[in-house]
Amino acid sequence: MSRYDTIVIGLGAAGATAASTLAKSGKRVLALEAQDRLGGRVHTVEFGDGVVELGAEWIHGTHPNIVYENVQKNNISLVPQEFYLMTYKSDGTKGNNVVINELAPLVIDNTINLSAPAMPAGFNITRKIQEHLKENHPDLAKDREFLDEVMPLLNLIVNNHESSNDWNDVSSRSKYTELGGPQHLSWHKLGYHTFFNMLLNKHNNGPGWPNLDIKLNKEVTLIKWPKDSSGDVEVKCMDGSEYKADNVIVTVSIGVLKDRKTLMFQPELPPEKIKAINVIPIGVMNKIMLKFDKLDLPRGVFYGFLWKSEDRTRVSVEDRWTTEIFGASTPTGSSNTMTLWTSGNIGLLVESMPSEVVMKKSMELIRRFMSKVSHIPEPSGILMSKWFSNPFTRGSYSYDNLVVTDYPHARSVLEAPLRDASGALKVLFAGEATHPIYFSTVHGASETGLKTAERLLTKCKL
Repeated sequence: MSRYDTIVIGLGAAGATAASTLAKSGKRVLALEAQDRLGGRVHTVEFGDGVVELGAEWIHGTHPNIVYENVQKNNISLVPQEFYLMTYKSDGTKGNNVVINELAPLVIDNTINLSAPAMPAGFNITRKIQEHLKENHPDLAKDREFLDEVMPLLNLIVNNHESSNDWNDVSSRSKYTELGGPQHLSWHKLGYHTFFNMLLNKHNNGPGWPNLDIKLNKEVTLIKWPKDSSGDVEVKCMDGSEYKADNVIVTVSIGVLKDRKTLMFQPELPPEKIKAINVIPIGVMNKIMLKFDKLDLPRGVFYGFLWKSEDRTRVSVEDRWTTEIFGASTPTGSSNTMTLWTSGNIGLLVESMPSEVVMKKSMELIRRFMSKVSHIPEPSGILMSKWFSNPFTRGSYSYDNLVVTDYPHARSVLEAPLRDASGALKVLFAGEATHPIYFSTVHGASETGLKTAERLLTKCKL
C-alpha cells in the first residue's frame, strides 16, 4: 500500500491549492481526482473558435484575491466585463436599459447585507426596488406593465448570482463579502484552467512539482481515520486501490458530502459536522452554450429577456422553462458562441432534457427576443453544463438561505479538522462551502486550500 505525507481528495481550486502548497514545501503528496480532468467546478472547454467556461467564468474582485495575485505574478492580462444588461422584450422591442441597470446592482447588493434582518431576500429586495423607483422614477413605480416585465428578470438575476431557485430562497442576511475591484474579470482565450497550470507549476511548460503524485479517475469510497487511537489515515478507491498518509484533506463539494457523508468516513463524522453538511445549501446554475459558423454580436455583452405578460401566458406548458432563462451573454474567449443562463429547478430540469430539444427551443427564444438586434444563424453545436447530475459535484456552489443563517457557525463547523487520540490532525476539510465569507467563489475555495495546507505545515493544533 503506497504511503504519503498527505492525500488530497478532489482537485478543484481548493485541492489544487492545498496539494501544490504542500508539495512546494517538500511534502510527498498524493492528489486523487474522481473525474478524468482537473478543475472541479472550473471547466474550460474548447468550443467555437476559442474556449468557453462550463463552470466558473470570472475572477470576482482583485484584493485580497489569491487567483488575481497569481495572475499578476505571471504577468497575465485579463479582460474586464461590465455587467450592463442590454434588455429586449418578447415582442423584440428594447427594454428600459437605463432603469434596469440601476436596479440590477441594487438587487445584488441587497442579497449580501449582514446588517439586514434575516428574512427571505425577495421581501427586502422588492422594498428596495419600490423605494428606488418612487424616489427616482415615480411614474414607473406605478407602471404595472413595467413591473410585471422587470421583476421576474431581477428575480432571475439573483438566482443566477446565488444558484437559487427563487430570491425568497436566499437570506437577506448573508455573510458573503464582495472584494473590491472589477467583479467580472475574464480569462478570455486563456481559459480559467490557466490558474491550475500556475498552481501546479505547469504554466509556460513548467515541470510541475516532482513530489506531487496526481491520479485521475480515482473515486474515493472510504476514508478510514484513527479517532480513538493514532496512526495513518487509509483511503480506499472504487477501483480497489488503497493508500495511506499521515493525514487527508477532503475538498469535495458540499453536494458530494451531502450524498456520501454517512458512507465515506469510518468512523462516521461527528453529529455537529453532519448537521453542518445538511444545513449548508448548494444550488444549481447551469449554462447552455451554442456555437455558430459566424455570429455578428460583440463579445463580453449581457442580454436580458423581458417577458410581456400576454406573451408569457401563451407559452406552452412544455416550453415554460424557457421563460425562466434570464438572458444570454457572449463569452470573451470564443467569438462565435453564445451562452444562455439557467438556475434552480429550471437549471436542474434542463440537465435531463435532450440536447437537440434544448438547442431548438433556445434558438426560438433567442430569435424571439433578439431578431431585431442581429441575424442569428442556425447553431452548429451545443454544450450544456450538468453540475447537479454530475455525481462528483452534485450542484454548482453554496449560498446562504434562511436555514444556514439560523446556524451561523455551520461553515466553520464544516471546516473544523478531525483529530486522533493524541490531538494530531487527521482529516481536514477545504472548499468554497467552508469559507466564512468568500463561499461560492474560486478565490474562496483556493484560500481554504491554502489555509488548510499551511495549518499542516505549521502543525498548528488550534
